[in-house]
Amino acid sequence: MDIQKLTIKSAKRALESKEFSCVDLVSAVFERIREHDGNVKAFLTLCESEAMREAEQVDAKISRNESLRVLEGIPIAVKDVIATKGVRTTAASKILEQYIPPYDATIVRKLKDAGAIIIGKTNCDEFAHGASTENSAFGPSHNPWDLSRSPGGSSGGSAAALSAGFCIAALGTDTGGSTRQPGGWCNLYGLRPTYGRISRYGLISMTSSTDTPGIFAKTAEDTALLLSVLAGQDKMDATTLPAKMDDYASHLERSLKGIKIGLPKEFFEHTEDPESAEVISQAIAKLEELGAQIKHVSLPHTKYGVSVYYIITPSEVSSNLGRFDGIRYGHRSQDASNLFETYTKTRGQNFGSESKRRIMLGTYALSSGYYDAYYKKAQKVRTVITKEVEKVLNDVDLLITPVSPHVAIKLGEKNDDPLAMYLEDIYMSTAALSGVPGLSIPAGFAHNMPVGLQIMGKQLDEASVLSVAHQYEKATDWTEKFPLL
Repeated sequence: MDIQKLTIKSAKRALESKEFSCVDLVSAVFERIREHDGNVKAFLTLCESEAMREAEQVDAKISRNESLRVLEGIPIAVKDVIATKGVRTTAASKILEQYIPPYDATIVRKLKDAGAIIIGKTNCDEFAHGASTENSAFGPSHNPWDLSRSPGGSSGGSAAALSAGFCIAALGTDTGGSTRQPGGWCNLYGLRPTYGRISRYGLISMTSSTDTPGIFAKTAEDTALLLSVLAGQDKMDATTLPAKMDDYASHLERSLKGIKIGLPKEFFEHTEDPESAEVISQAIAKLEELGAQIKHVSLPHTKYGVSVYYIITPSEVSSNLGRFDGIRYGHRSQDASNLFETYTKTRGQNFGSESKRRIMLGTYALSSGYYDAYYKKAQKVRTVITKEVEKVLNDVDLLITPVSPHVAIKLGEKNDDPLAMYLEDIYMSTAALSGVPGLSIPAGFAHNMPVGLQIMGKQLDEASVLSVAHQYEKATDWTEKFPLL
């Protein structure tokens, strides 16, 4: 079997027809991980014995001719900021290096209820703070398309794992682009759903007002299937929405004829890489050829998006990381002689530089005398951006933008320039701040590296986003290309 080419749909069909066993599938996954993950470094923790035991149970079920659940036997990787009962969950931070949650995140429970097999926890930027996975306390992940480059961040380990053929789907999180940007850099589908569409219960919080679970998949159909499994209101998360669930796969075959797609001019004004820009232009032309109506629109206040995002994000990070003090759980410094030293030494020794930077920025922005000037003003501009997006989406059905101004960066390329790294979110922050769904899809290649196209839709209209992605996928062959490790 060629795991890189397997989708959820094709793997499920092969299991049901006994083309191969679930034990064969899971064994092949771990064999490939052992062969290549020493170079890719996608995983922080593997669950091989548990996965093999579950695979045997699936095979026993098949032998009894029992019907399989929707994800039964499908190997899935999970980002290490998502709680997994009995399995180490570190958030790629030294302060949680030995933390083992006593419960599953809601999305992990839903995966298990659907029969999925969790094969391991993937690397990420520490507490999801980053755009390259280089802020992990355990070292960076590498892009399978070019091991000298980043797979993106903060969910880079999940993207690298799926792209390398270490799983058939993966979970990430998306706060300011952490699923969409790695998806674009690794030739995958990376979905950020509407804020509140999927439960955040069990996510190690970064920026609570923009955090959402994210989905990595190889096709629009797989993305729709996973969204149907994971979406829904959750009594454990008050931010989840009571809106009726949709059967996303049933909308995939919608025609593009008559669909109005807006191109926000602010996202196309500055071309950093002409070759990547040409790929995006060709993708837009293909959508028009398929029947979409292209309309030029304007989102003038989105130019403040990154600035707003990097005031709100550190502020909420400062608050959320306050719980990691070495008292209740996590690593505690052994050098402390009093309570104050316990706090300072535990946090000083175990937080990475980016986490410390965001704590300090956020604490400053929230402090007396500066709250009104920074945090409050940022929230006002966020409201303006949200209303602007809503207004434009009343005139068009969807918005199309690049995922990134360029292909995947070289590892180490921007380590010494935090501001340059923050600007990696330049096309991603709008969906995060306004709460609308965003999906990165494979759009072609520049400099022999993947280029992603972002589709944004109205709140709770993931169905339209996925249907356009599916029609584009059928008309191109980008999803049929895989990295050679």
